[in-house]
Amino acid sequence: MPHDSAHSLDSVFDWIDAQHRARRDAGLARTLRPRPARPSGDTSTTDLAGNDYLGLCRHPRVTRAAAAAAHRWGAGATGSRLVSGSTELHAELERSLAEFCGFEAALVLSSGYAANLAAVTALAAPPDPAGTPSLLVSDEGNHASLIDGCRLARARKAVVPHADPTAVRKALTAHPGRALVVTDSVFSVDGDAAPLADLARVCRERGAGLLVDDAHGLGVLGEGGRGAPHAAGLAGAADVVATVTLSKSLGSQGGAVLGPARVITHLVNTARTFVFDTGLAPAAAGAALAALDVLRREPDRVTRVRAVAGGLHRRLTAAGFTAVRPDAAVVSVRAPTPEAAVRWQAACRAEGLAVGCFRPPSVPDGVSRLRLTARADLSDREVEQAVATIVRTAPAGARGLRPERGL
Repeated sequence: MPHDSAHSLDSVFDWIDAQHRARRDAGLARTLRPRPARPSGDTSTTDLAGNDYLGLCRHPRVTRAAAAAAHRWGAGATGSRLVSGSTELHAELERSLAEFCGFEAALVLSSGYAANLAAVTALAAPPDPAGTPSLLVSDEGNHASLIDGCRLARARKAVVPHADPTAVRKALTAHPGRALVVTDSVFSVDGDAAPLADLARVCRERGAGLLVDDAHGLGVLGEGGRGAPHAAGLAGAADVVATVTLSKSLGSQGGAVLGPARVITHLVNTARTFVFDTGLAPAAAGAALAALDVLRREPDRVTRVRAVAGGLHRRLTAAGFTAVRPDAAVVSVRAPTPEAAVRWQAACRAEGLAVGCFRPPSVPDGVSRLRLTARADLSDREVEQAVATIVRTAPAGARGLRPERGL
């Protein structure tokens, strides 16, 4: 039916205004704050908000490699990987990632989010010969990209309690068909690690596959930063697939799926976020490849980032805050309310400290937090100053909070 007035057109999205008011009144409205460029050597701001765990985003070798790749291959990939978007650089990065992490093969995509959507949807098996649909078993603390992959997949879903192999076993036992268990290796909100060895044992008892999102494990866990599956003795196993992001420890952009060669071939042919998406920009591929080489040459960065995370936790808990003991590089500090968390973050920013702020609905348990990410290139003095800023700007009620799950 044609519209007969400008007013009817203007009112189409009025419902958005009502939702925004509700978010604002609840203290949950989000805004974009452009990050200013930092001149080389600028120390006016300490960053505990980004995910540059190993301090490689600005490493001279990494930035030079990005520039060289853009000059040689162009600013963009120009098309999907199956049309014109694959370069020799992508293939080299895939070989290097697979070798470093201990898997047979790898496939690079435009983001970690796209990698998770690709892996989950493509590995949700078709019904078995008896017609029983496959099952996806997902940890309730999984990242949004894994959750969205499960929602998109043509399979049954079972969401199980956080980091609970017994609940996974129960879900698998109740299902007679094919199954895939999906979990983060390190959970992005609290920074706690999944019990991968126990999960793999349960999966093998029931003949299920295991998919591990190692976004926060690569570069932080395992020998030389080879990741959580490597640390758990699962890298290269025929029944294990991992996804990684290139935007955290490797300081670049993009994502990858690692696993048996037949799994990677299957994704090339069936994963929609690979087949129909433009390939990763050459500059990002070049930067990630250079960062991986730096990581090989400088494994002390892995030890250092873990030490920084541990130092943040010790100092904050000693000051009376409820903070997560970090299994990797993320330290979560509980705030009394969503509004208090926002004020705390803003007060830190005003004093030159960038910290993350997680609130509902991003956190399903309803606990608002400051989220701190350790970096290998932080000095002990910078860590001490960061903690002093957090303590000095803490809102009323931030100390002595009762721990919740994971805190």
